[in-house]
Amino acid sequence: MADRKRIMVAEDDPDLIDLVCDFLRSEGYEVVSVTNGKEALNKALSEKFDLILLDVMMPYVDGYHVAYEISNSENTPRIIMMTSRDVQVEKGIGQLSGAMDMIQKPFDLETLSNKVKSVLNG
Repeated sequence: MADRKRIMVAEDDPDLIDLVCDFLRSEGYEVVSVTNGKEALNKALSEKFDLILLDVMMPYVDGYHVAYEISNSENTPRIIMMTSRDVQVEKGIGQLSGAMDMIQKPFDLETLSNKVKSVLNG
C-alpha cells in the first residue's frame, strides 16, 4: 500500500522492539527496527521514514545525537524520543535535538498510538 506511513523504531530492548513493532504493524504502519544509535543514524539518512521512535539511551550513539543529525538532513522525518528518564527534564534537550515529542517509558500502547497519530497528523 503506497500511502502507508513508514516508521523506524530505534530501541535496544528486544522485548520493547517486538511489542512496539507488532503493535504499530497492527495499526497499519510499515515498521523497521534497529537496535543501536549507529544503525538508526545510517538507516535514517539512507531511507525515507515518516516517523522515527527513538530511544534516548542506546549503544554507540545516543538518541539525542541521532535526532540532531537526522533533523539537519534533507529528508527530515518527525521524531518522538522515548526515555525512562524524567520527561520534564529531558523534553527540552529532545526539542533542541529535533524531536517533536517525547514519551515516558514504560508506556501503554494507547498512549503510544495517540502520540504517533498526533505527530504524524500534526
